[in-house]
Amino acid sequence: MQKLRKKNIDQLKIDLMNMLREKFTINFQKKSSKSSKETHLLKKIRCNIARIKTVLTERKGR
Repeated sequence: MQKLRKKNIDQLKIDLMNMLREKFTINFQKKSSKSSKETHLLKKIRCNIARIKTVLTERKGR
C-alpha cells in the first residue's frame, strides 16, 4: 500500500486499467476452455484492483 500511496492519480488510473485488462484476459482464457495456468493470479489481481480503488477513493476524499 505504501508504494501505491506514493504514486500520483494518473499513474494509479493507468495501473488500474492494466489490472482490469489482465483480469479480463485471464477470465476469457479460463472461460474459453484454454488451459490457463494463470488462474491463481485472479485473486491477486482482484486484491490489487481493490487496493488501487481504495487509494483513489482516499485521495478523492481529501
